Amino acid sequence: MQLSTVILPVFPWREGREVWRRAEELGLHAAYTYDHLTWQSFRGSPWHGTVPTLAAAAVATGRIRLGTLVASPNFRHPVPFAKDLMTLDELSGGRFTLGIGAGGEGFDASVLGEERWSGRERADRFAEFTRLLDRLLTQDETTAADGVHYRALEAEMLPGSTQRPRMPFHVAAVGPRSMRLAAELGQGWVTYGAAEDGPKVVAEQIGRLAEACAARGRDVAELELTLLNMGRSAGERPLESFEAFVDWAGRYREVGITELVLHWPIADSEFAADMKVFERVAAEGLAHVDG
Repeated sequence: MQLSTVILPVFPWREGREVWRRAEELGLHAAYTYDHLTWQSFRGSPWHGTVPTLAAAAVATGRIRLGTLVASPNFRHPVPFAKDLMTLDELSGGRFTLGIGAGGEGFDASVLGEERWSGRERADRFAEFTRLLDRLLTQDETTAADGVHYRALEAEMLPGSTQRPRMPFHVAAVGPRSMRLAAELGQGWVTYGAAEDGPKVVAEQIGRLAEACAARGRDVAELELTLLNMGRSAGERPLESFEAFVDWAGRYREVGITELVLHWPIADSEFAADMKVFERVAAEGLAHVDG
């Protein structure tokens, strides 16, 4: 099992640089950030761009994996986004992971002024968006003129991803269509669990994912299985104490999760936590779970 963190893009870079470097010093597997234009509880507060933040983190660190958790089609088009992803992979020396999902229906889902998408259209867009990203990132040049929502015409992606054939896709999925997409294109799968009976719910989700993988001739064990704890809103408190983390992590390891992701503590927010507890968890928490 791996332990990673989400560092929200709320820090001025003179502070943010040290946060990303500290995550690496603590031995965390990966440091991700949200791909949103802001977050509901941070509206009216500083919130920096995802791609520039990850680019800066890439040159400020040297070992830790970096990525989005998660990007979505809400305000992105596959062609320019693929170019950004290719560049992030190069800047990081092949340490980039694309966490990708269908996106929610929150306030920044219609920030570009479009009508809110129905559930069916959101799922359609997600599948088309992800498949086109896969083509763009694995080909020197892509023309995809038959898309309903997204198209490309002689889109060059040179020199291509540093990781071959491309960086890993970790697909956030709970419904049947997104599960099938994870089985088709994913090197990892992401869930947010549930506020109640979290391990039981996640075990059921992994079972459905295993069925989707089997239908494509894959073994679910090929995928990284990631649980992102959503802070206080998750109904679970793994950072209340070191012992709380060990118990929480052990229950999710038992159901098959291979990567746990905790938010970097931010004071006076839904992600507030004792930094000393977080750092002890990062440094030695999984060793106690293994013990």
